[in-house]
Amino acid sequence: MLSPSPLFRQVLVSVCLLALLWLSSCAAGGPKFGEKGYTEKGKASYYSNKLRGNKMANGQRYRPSKKTAAHKKLAFGTKVKVTNPKNGKSVKVRITDRGPFTPGRILDLSLKAALKLDLEKAGVAPVEMEVVKEPKKK
Repeated sequence: MLSPSPLFRQVLVSVCLLALLWLSSCAAGGPKFGEKGYTEKGKASYYSNKLRGNKMANGQRYRPSKKTAAHKKLAFGTKVKVTNPKNGKSVKVRITDRGPFTPGRILDLSLKAALKLDLEKAGVAPVEMEVVKEPKKK
């Protein structure tokens, strides 16, 4: 019986390793949109006090003293950790509204959340957002 040549063995091992690498990269990947661990980077702004008492998209009234935020698509009730990369401060907020509708912005924050991040003077600042708790399933 003939044994495979050393070159054939080397090619076969290389092909197998490439196949394993390709398969592992397909299986890998971060959390899907809205799942715990999902992240986004962009800019955040915050709600004016003039909006106090206005209805948000989830039907509740806006209260500046609560740690809430608006996101274009995350489910209401999702809890996210928002970090200001310029100073390392972070705050956990609950998604209660839709927006912002300005390109490049990923969140509109309540006044209390903006204060925790030291965003109130800048008005708009870069942030990093991570889903820390998915909303309860109904």
